[in-house]
Amino acid sequence: MRNSAVRAVRRGLLCALSCAALSAALPAASLAAPHPKEAPRVPFAPRYQTVQHGGIVRAANTSATAGKDAKGAGTRNDGFAIGYVDVDSDPNTYNSSSAEVRVPEGSRVSYARLYWGGNLKVGEQKPHKDNGRVLVSEPGGRYKAVLADSTIGHRTADGADAFQASADVTELVRHARNGLWTVAQVNVAMGRSAVGGWGGWTLVVAYENTAEPLRRLALWDGFETVGPRSGELRVPLGETALPEGASGQLGVVAYDGDLGTRGDYLAAETGRSESFPISDSANSADDVMNSSITDFGAGRIERLPAHQNTLGYDSDVFDLGGALRHGADRFHVRFGSRQDTVWLGALFLQADVRR
Repeated sequence: MRNSAVRAVRRGLLCALSCAALSAALPAASLAAPHPKEAPRVPFAPRYQTVQHGGIVRAANTSATAGKDAKGAGTRNDGFAIGYVDVDSDPNTYNSSSAEVRVPEGSRVSYARLYWGGNLKVGEQKPHKDNGRVLVSEPGGRYKAVLADSTIGHRTADGADAFQASADVTELVRHARNGLWTVAQVNVAMGRSAVGGWGGWTLVVAYENTAEPLRRLALWDGFETVGPRSGELRVPLGETALPEGASGQLGVVAYDGDLGTRGDYLAAETGRSESFPISDSANSADDVMNSSITDFGAGRIERLPAHQNTLGYDSDVFDLGGALRHGADRFHVRFGSRQDTVWLGALFLQADVRR
């Protein structure tokens, strides 16, 4: 493990030099951006909503991996040594990972948002002042500093020091080609603790394409804790009527869901008395937040690395065909956990509004 005080100082120095060099090349407006506030709880609220021909795609990956001495870390990350994922060739970054964005040909990006977060307290304690900044490179591009543009969720509780930040990256994504995006310097800690270490990022992209069905696209975000002591979370994603037999999908970004720890669940409410559990072949109805990055039960996006167990980071997309077979006059999400403490960061919905 690279966890000595000397190496920690060296990483900090390298990061400072790298960030300084990147900042010198940024426009004045970017440098003048105010440091956003932090709050232990950020209630879920709509970030982006529209009805248009098109859809939503996303890229995601973990920033953490099992350390060299983490023998048997095949399920939960609790108590295991956690290290950094670092896939780039830049000696100035201490963590980096990549994932592919696939926007259909002929589309126009209408909105894109990057989410990142993790645990600041594992074997080491990371300072929260760096929560609101990451480095991002588009396919074939160089790193650019991206700064959080709204309240950062940051809560110290239950043995963890957890956070999530986000930023509007629409212009950056709109002018990029399809391919692998890399996100580096996510401010997460490595080492060992009773609750484990975790961290990762998700890039959500809404696009317009006249060749695709008319759909409702909605992105909601916040920073809420669910668990045995925190209770269940219910998020209303709007009252737009959806037709019988509509196609749809729901995306979820969450932190510290452990593989093999039962009791966490996800459900959709589509009417006054209708509630449908949401799950698939990779995310069971009783362990839906299980350290995975999947689309409809499979790993369908290219990632580097492509770990199946992402050690406490979830970014999953679920099929909603069953929940919408009778249509819906509203769409609410219920999320809870009977054993795990889980932080929910974002929800995104794509649903046909016309058959």
